[in-house]
Amino acid sequence: MRSLHWLLLCLLLLLPSLVIVAQDSTDTRNTDKPTFHIGGALRFNYNLSSWKKEQMKRGGDFGFDMFRVNADASWKKLSLHAEYRFYSKDFGGSFLKEGYVRYNFNDSTHVDIGLTQVPFGNVTYNSHSWFFNLPYYVGKEDDYDMGIKFQRRANRWLYQLAFFKNAEELNFGDKSATDPGRYSYDAAGRNKEVNQGNARAEYFLDRDNSIGASVMLGGLYNIPSGNMGSHWAAAVHGNLNKGRWNLKLQSMYYRYNVADSAQLAGYVDMAAYGASYQVASEAFLHTASLSYTQPVHWGPVSALTFYNDYSYMQKQVKGAHDSRMNVLGCMITAGHVFTYVDWAAGKNHPWLGPVWNEALAAGTPDARWHSRLNLNIGYYF
Repeated sequence: MRSLHWLLLCLLLLLPSLVIVAQDSTDTRNTDKPTFHIGGALRFNYNLSSWKKEQMKRGGDFGFDMFRVNADASWKKLSLHAEYRFYSKDFGGSFLKEGYVRYNFNDSTHVDIGLTQVPFGNVTYNSHSWFFNLPYYVGKEDDYDMGIKFQRRANRWLYQLAFFKNAEELNFGDKSATDPGRYSYDAAGRNKEVNQGNARAEYFLDRDNSIGASVMLGGLYNIPSGNMGSHWAAAVHGNLNKGRWNLKLQSMYYRYNVADSAQLAGYVDMAAYGASYQVASEAFLHTASLSYTQPVHWGPVSALTFYNDYSYMQKQVKGAHDSRMNVLGCMITAGHVFTYVDWAAGKNHPWLGPVWNEALAAGTPDARWHSRLNLNIGYYF
């Protein structure tokens, strides 16, 4: 709750001097007039999971997913961006997804300080569905850490450099483990991510098509031993558009070198949404995500976006069994309401099958494909 208290205090301090701007969409970063905007979303979720026998008998479950509040403010060359989310207690409760202050040197160059997105792979997302792709579940898609990030756009190039002191830190004890109440997956349990550097470059073939490469290198502090290990990752990626089609491609490799006892070297704990599981310490991940958007005029419905997101995790740990994931679905756009209709299938996947802790680590040799029909309905304001 400390993050929520901090956000509310900032808003109370800012409110007397800020002017709400709703009708003016012009860039006010270089003016003396402050701006302030509050937004958010409310989402509900229905799911029917093939491996849950009792749920199948009752025809699935429909309930609350998430409520979020977004705050955006600007004054001269400074701006604030924050998003706080509220989930059920079993899914981590409430936490800050992102929150940072930006300084704009000019229209092409800025720096962010705070809890900001890690520049790695296809950003903002490497997928189209509500479920993301397998890289998300090992902390390599839509990840947010605490640090400073520099970005510059020059001609056809986009450069991003970042240093992250650590992941979201909620406990400041001398040997405190990473708190699982968070949005993005980070090393947890016996290890903590520290002092991480990122570099990402993206080349735009034209306005709508780009290719790029990303690297990261950081420390992995082992709490029981007090020793420092390391972790690193590299990826090549592309975001290609043709008419109504979009194709996201990515291949990546990561490795965690754990400064722990030998029997624990093959796996690391990762946590988010109030729970943790094990992940193979070394793997290749390949993803291919294709979408097609069809405009329609069906009352409030203006577009249907059909997609298929596929990802494959090739584990490099002896005796481990690979993981797979495929999401076939459609996003329905109706004004401020966005509905995801997904049929998600997984093999050795913690969120798509009966095995939780070992699915992305050792896996199961006789693992079967399991599927989940999922509908997520959200009003965004």
